[in-house]
Amino acid sequence: MADQPNFIIVPESHPETDGSPGGTSVAFFDRLRGMLLAVAPALARPGQQASAGTAVPDRPRLIFGFDATASREPAWATARQMTDALVRALPGELDVALAVHGGSVLHTFTGFTADPATLRDRAAAIACRAGSTQLLPILARSLAVPGVRVVTYIGDVYEESPGRGRKLADDMGRRGIRLIVLHDVADWNARRDAELFFDLASRTGGCVLPFDAQSPGRLRDLLAAIAVFAVGGARLLHERRRDLPGAVVLLQHLEPRA
Repeated sequence: MADQPNFIIVPESHPETDGSPGGTSVAFFDRLRGMLLAVAPALARPGQQASAGTAVPDRPRLIFGFDATASREPAWATARQMTDALVRALPGELDVALAVHGGSVLHTFTGFTADPATLRDRAAAIACRAGSTQLLPILARSLAVPGVRVVTYIGDVYEESPGRGRKLADDMGRRGIRLIVLHDVADWNARRDAELFFDLASRTGGCVLPFDAQSPGRLRDLLAAIAVFAVGGARLLHERRRDLPGAVVLLQHLEPRA
């Protein structure tokens, strides 16, 4: 599959609320949007090629999401050097896209690629920007793009609607898309959101793992294991646990739900 250029994602225009009078209409439009996405390929004219966004991909896909707000520069500097671990674990068997937010917007969502050099170069070009978190647009995007099996997210705090997050996580769980959060608790304020991240990940059948910018080797092992899981699930992780250190750690966190 050919690489696509980076593009900007515009945040959803309608506000998300928990239990507000407009909640019913929001849910209705969510369902309507999902129905349109599902039937769009069938409505194409005979002989018309499906677009890159709707065509069924040849390989499983993984979205690598990151909180690149201003305080995250040290963590991002570590993580962007490890992005190639996702595609090097199983060469040619997994496509990865970077989804990065900063400045209170999801500003980067790359095309999917299996080329580690391309992934690394795109990560290197991204700088941190001050602003609030934007995890939920990443989760929404995972539901709109076909073939996504895992969303991996590195972040520390959660500043969005818990209700909207739970709704998206439940939808991901029904679609078989796992959320795996690498939670950075270097700042003690981040620890208050540990339970919320765990709730969202659990609803998808995923998990929360610790992120340690001081241990790049361990991070690389975990990302490689996540890539293997995206391709072959828990079964392939079990098969690779002897030669893949991160597989054992990931299985320990996934085991009750895998």
